[in-house]
Amino acid sequence: MKSFTRELWFNTEKMREFINITPTVESLLAESGITEGLCLVNAMHITASVFINDDERGLHHDFDLWLETLAPHEPVSKYRHNVGEVNADAHMKRQIMGREVVVAITEGSLHLGPWEQIFYGEFDGRRRKRVLVKIIGE
Repeated sequence: MKSFTRELWFNTEKMREFINITPTVESLLAESGITEGLCLVNAMHITASVFINDDERGLHHDFDLWLETLAPHEPVSKYRHNVGEVNADAHMKRQIMGREVVVAITEGSLHLGPWEQIFYGEFDGRRRKRVLVKIIGE
């Protein structure tokens, strides 16, 4: 069995952002030479997420509004975590959207369903963060 590991680095301009990383992960899969196996993609920061969904602007807008309803940024004073910080909501948003995805690799391609794409979700941006891509198989 072979193993291939890379880190992707992000420094978003916005506090909250969704970035389609599918083409980058596909490129890493091709570089790995692995044709059958599994691909793990996970956020290595507690206020960021990796998830799979549709690449549709309206849906991303809806995600942003929904997450802000569930875990609003303001007022920051309502969160105990925000003593000295202001990102408690980002931790909660990450918890909702998830830490990682695992995608099957079949015949050298990511085995995604119709419309499925891999996204990096940033909830406390404007600083450098990383995502781990680990591909194992034959």
